[in-house]
Amino acid sequence: MSTPALGTVDLGDPDTFADHGLDAFWRTLRDTAPVYWNPPAGGRGGFWVLSRHEDILATYRDDVHFTSERGNVLVTLLGGGDAGAGRMLAVTDGHRHHELRKILQRVLSPRVLAEVARSVRANTRELVREAAAAGGCDFAGEIAGRIPMTTISNLLGVPGEDRDYLLSLTKTALSTDDEDVDEVDSEMARNEILMYFMDLVEERREAPGDDVISMLIGSAIDGVPLSDEDVVLNCYSLIIGGDETSRLTMIDCVRTLAARPGQWQRLKRGEVAVDTAVDEVLRWASPTMHFGRSVVRPVELHGVRLMPGEIVTLWHASGNRDERVFDRPGEFDLGRTPNKHMAFGYGPHFCVGSYLAKVEIAELLMALRDFTTGFEQTEPARRIRSNFLTGFATLPVRFHPDHSGLKEVDR
Repeated sequence: MSTPALGTVDLGDPDTFADHGLDAFWRTLRDTAPVYWNPPAGGRGGFWVLSRHEDILATYRDDVHFTSERGNVLVTLLGGGDAGAGRMLAVTDGHRHHELRKILQRVLSPRVLAEVARSVRANTRELVREAAAAGGCDFAGEIAGRIPMTTISNLLGVPGEDRDYLLSLTKTALSTDDEDVDEVDSEMARNEILMYFMDLVEERREAPGDDVISMLIGSAIDGVPLSDEDVVLNCYSLIIGGDETSRLTMIDCVRTLAARPGQWQRLKRGEVAVDTAVDEVLRWASPTMHFGRSVVRPVELHGVRLMPGEIVTLWHASGNRDERVFDRPGEFDLGRTPNKHMAFGYGPHFCVGSYLAKVEIAELLMALRDFTTGFEQTEPARRIRSNFLTGFATLPVRFHPDHSGLKEVDR
């Protein structure tokens, strides 16, 4: 892929990320324009771009000058705001955000998720074992496409027969696997997810279960029960966050390891801790390229005056490669420590599902280690199209089975 000139890049255009390698562009921004103006283009408004790790973390911490309640991704920020503002965790600030986060943390804490983690392990090992024994598969569709969606669907109580339908919607809501899908299709997919959960909420009100939806229905903030709309919006956030980022990270992980057999051997031989490897996989993939904020009070950064109403985007894709923080940031190093990546964001809005995502990636790495001696990509992978998420829609892989591992009973 070619490296575009600084003034020709439009970070609002999904094609920018499909057509260009942007490492050199990000390095130039970090060095010469850490607060960069992406001008209006293609009918979209302009916005500020932050590329340095330190500035991104500082902005995440700053709820005085910046808000997430006007949207937190370009598609909603440039579209005039997020309909879930003040009700969906990701686009709610202040006291209500704190209280809503406490509710969700109760069901997404490591202690509560112990049984879910065991299910993730069993499901992941079964899928990888079968693919290794068969010699290969499209890893994106047959493994990565099934682990996160199964996990989050179990938590939400989504019936098994509906999961492929929901997966197709999440793949279209904020990205697309198909060039023929446009923003109208993506908006329709987002609305379909909301309508699906509205029906499910009505069912749970009639017949509560032990799932997250039933728990949300029974929750209140300051004595006021969550409304159906509150529950639906947070289910939307959980299904999108619980599927997209983990799925894309898993795909990138296998693609990256297939191209770096030396790093794979370090994992296979037990020379690196799995938890350490997970953090490097997350840093390298950075599946969520950015999050956004709106300025609510004037603030100056690197001599640039940011004014109320302006949009500021925080680019993990750049911050996770910042030479000021990471030694040799352009190298994939499974033993990297410390590793202050921002794949899950930072501050008050740090991803509430981070523990579960790490469990899923760790179980994938352990299953690959136990059931294969290695693997290779057999055909080019097809990129998704998005200005928010990055990754691949397909990944044909040939597995070299570890026959001794395949014979073992799961540990």
